[in-house]
Amino acid sequence: METVTRPPWMSEGHEMLADTARRFVREVIAPNDARWRAQHRVDKSAWLKAGELGLLLADVPGDYGGMDGDFGHAVVLYRALAESAEMGFAAGCMVHAIVAHYVLSCGTEEQKKQWLPRMASGECIGAVAMTEPGAGSDLKGIRTTAVRDGDHYVVNGSKTYISNALNMGLLVLVVKTEPKAGSKGVSLLLMDPHGTPGFRVGQVLDKIGMQSQDTCELFFDACRVPAANLLGGIEGRGLYQLMDQLPYERAVIGVYAAALMAQAVALAVDWCKQRQAFGQPLIALQNTRFKLAEASTKAEVARVFMDHVVRRQVAGTLDGVTASMAKWWGTQAYGEVADECLQLFGGAGYMTEFPIARMYTDARVMRIFGGTNEIMKELIARSL
Repeated sequence: METVTRPPWMSEGHEMLADTARRFVREVIAPNDARWRAQHRVDKSAWLKAGELGLLLADVPGDYGGMDGDFGHAVVLYRALAESAEMGFAAGCMVHAIVAHYVLSCGTEEQKKQWLPRMASGECIGAVAMTEPGAGSDLKGIRTTAVRDGDHYVVNGSKTYISNALNMGLLVLVVKTEPKAGSKGVSLLLMDPHGTPGFRVGQVLDKIGMQSQDTCELFFDACRVPAANLLGGIEGRGLYQLMDQLPYERAVIGVYAAALMAQAVALAVDWCKQRQAFGQPLIALQNTRFKLAEASTKAEVARVFMDHVVRRQVAGTLDGVTASMAKWWGTQAYGEVADECLQLFGGAGYMTEFPIARMYTDARVMRIFGGTNEIMKELIARSL
């Protein structure tokens, strides 16, 4: 693909951070990727290094430990991570950033000062516990409860499919503080998982992709969480707080899917130029050229649309419908492109030593997390 011009939202400051992010990928991510996949966990040292370089919470104000950047500064990190075709650390970074923005947008001043500087440094890694064995997209159906007892909430229940579960230092926990109040009975608690009696992390779940991501079940048995850790300090605001931050989350997912799409095309083009079949490079075959043309076009369309999404988020005008479009279309198109690119690798594409194989399996979950694509379409349809 031709080198694209710098998008209008990018400045020299963005370019400098992008260079730092690419160096981080070369020096930290690439040499350790295989080992992290084998141990199902990213080393904590990688988080600390990312924090040292200013790559975490780049779009958080400096007063709270961030870089005073905008959403574009966060985006350059995801685009650099996509060049490594590694998704465990990248998915962890997305969750980490989302947690930070819950605290930044909904937390009290004390909560912001308590958590955000340590999140920016990589000392404290964020996780979100929404999904339960019996409740996914319908968060009103959760059963984990938090009952007020003096200066604490007593939490009982369980969560599943929780990213960053082993490394986390801050857990945003979705609970029912008033079980009979429906959607108005949901609240968010900020929980320090270390040293909290009654809290337990289950074993790392066996997934078909994202092998370096520490995804686990969580169990709460009469856990006592300080009442001061109620996000925003007011009960019953949980669903509103979640809905308020979903456009940011879905924009991040869409942007990363588009970046991965471009990387999948680049890998396939390079392979097809080198691989010989019937006495000529694969790219000399018409079917190969047509498949690459289709994939390249989807990647370019995705890039342009996501640049539009970035501009809207930076300007503060990104709406939930556009963010839902970015999430569903970006992840759907990426899955299709990853599949077509893998096909061009032939048997090699099925071997996990090749990045395209890992990208293919990693891509599948992107249509599920952050709200399933079926939910995204429903949200879009409601606006018509």
